[in-house]
Amino acid sequence: MTAPRVPRLGFLGVGWIGRNRLQALADSKLADIVAVSDPSRENALAASELAGCKTCSSLDELLDANLDGLVIATPSALHAEQSISALERGVAVFCQKPLGRTEEETARVVAAARQANKLLGVDLSYRFVRGVDQMHDLVRSGELGTIYTADLVFHNAYGPDKPWFYDSALSGGGCVIDLGSHLVDLALWMLEDEDVVGVSSRLFARGERLKLPTHVVEDYATAQLDFSGGASIRLACSWNLPAGCEAVIEAAFYGSDGGVMMRNVGGSFYDFTVDRLRGTTRENLSTPPDDWGGRAALDWATRLVAGAGFDPRAEQFTELAAVLDGVYGRGRSGGSVAKAKAPSSPAREYAGLP
Repeated sequence: MTAPRVPRLGFLGVGWIGRNRLQALADSKLADIVAVSDPSRENALAASELAGCKTCSSLDELLDANLDGLVIATPSALHAEQSISALERGVAVFCQKPLGRTEEETARVVAAARQANKLLGVDLSYRFVRGVDQMHDLVRSGELGTIYTADLVFHNAYGPDKPWFYDSALSGGGCVIDLGSHLVDLALWMLEDEDVVGVSSRLFARGERLKLPTHVVEDYATAQLDFSGGASIRLACSWNLPAGCEAVIEAAFYGSDGGVMMRNVGGSFYDFTVDRLRGTTRENLSTPPDDWGGRAALDWATRLVAGAGFDPRAEQFTELAAVLDGVYGRGRSGGSVAKAKAPSSPAREYAGLP
């Protein structure tokens, strides 16, 4: 019996999170990491030494390295163009979120993956926290009764340290797309048989409420998502909130017969407990430590090894982007950040393209 071919991977963008995913894949031995590229020579050399591979000066040079898959961890404005470039060259893609800054951008990437019949993954890593799969099973099985509400919270005591995060044309938005997107994805996954039929939101910057749609990047937001089955989901997220700890992260789903909750421990960004809730009692399903950060990448690589092509579940990425557009007041009938400032120039510059 012929052993499965080990896929050849390239990494585009090897800052902190790119190197973290590279380390996870290198340790797994699932793939052969053959090349990396980053505009920072220091980052590229560090990643090259870690993986024992060559460095490339551009996306084109990476794609010329006979890759099976490309892992993208670059600024948000670049994701869609870089993903499409790889997919059109017949290379599967695993991309940091957001896959696109808007629904329109995201849909173009998904369409390119479908056309090329290539596996497309996005690093929606909170699905892979230990115990969250049990949350999903409890919700989907009906053991919790009818899910009628959920509380999604992600407050970060810090703001991003890169200037591009504060330019909506480059980032697609502020704390909602940066932090809230992970938790909205969990809600869409938990209630995957239902549609979002209504979105309302309030966004703030430095305490001032923003009029939507806006090109000002928000640092605090609340939103309500109404689902076709009747559930009402509440979201709150922020940068730089004086929360008394580094982070407050929670995803709690409540049904007519009980609930489930994921929450961080002691303000940690990395340590989570998962509990099943019954009235005034709770049953613990998972506790730290749990090295979950690279599991989404490992899941994608495992499917790549098995020869997977386009997965129709990638349409969920477009659904997530559409809901985020609704939060930003730029739905199908509204404005679009992407149209305000096309990403082609900064993307080509970052990737080393002419």
